[in-house]
Formats: sequence, C-alpha cells, structure tokens
Amino acid sequence: MSKPLESASEEILLNDSKRLNERRIACHMREIIRLIGEDPDREGLRKTPERFEKALRFLTSGYHQNVDHILNGATFSVTYDEMVVVKDVEFFSLCEHHILPFFGKAHVAYLPSNKVLGLSKIARLVNMFARRLQIQERMTCQIAKAIEEKIAPQGVGVIIEARHLCMQMRGVEKQHGSAVTSAMLGAFRHNKQTRDEFLALVQPRKS
Repeated sequence: MSKPLESASEEILLNDSKRLNERRIACHMREIIRLIGEDPDREGLRKTPERFEKALRFLTSGYHQNVDHILNGATFSVTYDEMVVVKDVEFFSLCEHHILPFFGKAHVAYLPSNKVLGLSKIARLVNMFARRLQIQERMTCQIAKAIEEKIAPQGVGVIIEARHLCMQMRGVEKQHGSAVTSAMLGAFRHNKQTRDEFLALVQPRKS
C-alpha cells in the first residue's frame, strides 16, 4: 500500500531537483553579483540572474545540436561542379577564455562533387558552432570539416572576420582591431585558381 506514496514522493523530489538544476546558473550569478560588490536584491538587479541564465542558455544552445541534426535532409544530388558561396553570414559567439562576445561574418564556399547543401543550412551550421564557448580558429575549422564530412565535396573554404570584445574592452583595448581566420580544404588548399576565385568573391566590392 505504501508504493504509490513512495512513487509520488520520488516524483516530487525529482521535479524539485530538476527545478533546482534549472536555477543553478541563476543562483551562481546572484552570488557573482554579490562578490563584485553589488546588491543582487536592489531593484534593477533583482531579476538579472534569471535573465542572465536565459541568455546564456540561448547563447550556448549549440551544445544541444549536432551536424546531423542541422543538415538532416539538406543534401541534394545534382550535377553541378561550380563553386557555391554563402557570404556575410552574421554570427555572435562567446570567447571561451573570458566569456565575452566576439561577432562578425562568415564566408563559406564549397566545390560540389555530386551533392549540394540547402543554402539556409549553411547559416544554421555557422550558428550551431557559434553558439558554444569558442575560439575563432576552431570554429572556422569545425564549419569546414562538417561540410567536408557531410557531402564529400571537391573542396571547402571558410573565412571568418570577427571583432572580439575581450580585446576591445580589456587587455590592449584596441577598438578597431579585428581577426580573420581561414580554413581551406581539398581544392581550396591545393588549387590556387579555386582559392583566388573564392577570395575574389568574398572581398568587399569597391564603390
């Protein structure tokens, strides 16, 4: 006769534990606010820990996605062997060293073999890797390798241009500095003509 009661109690404890786990980030943020010398109970900060947790979960939502999930059903078999370029894909990420934002644009290109990707999926792929604690160099390579592994193209090229607030707000405090990284695989690495075509297509047009 006691089993239903025990089951109900276990469910309550499980739900309480789940709610506690969901608020753990907010609880830590509340303590951080106190440690820097602020009052987490004052009017403007009272709901900040919960807002911070919600924002952080969104900005790191890429951990709950994978390449197969993003590119599922996005490949199409076609006879096309010219370069495909998706440029100026805006992204926002968090630097893993200081948990400060870096943001910019990604330019992604590939030379098909016998498959192409849905164009919007490339932007989703960039977002997935950006919404993790990152360094720009690794993110650049991850995007290129994901496309290479998914559709086995003749080559892949990725260029990322970004501004880092960890450099602009602290450290050297250079307001106009930016970083450019690239990953060239297959034909983009071994064929200068392919690489030069990609670079010409993504460079800003002269007015």
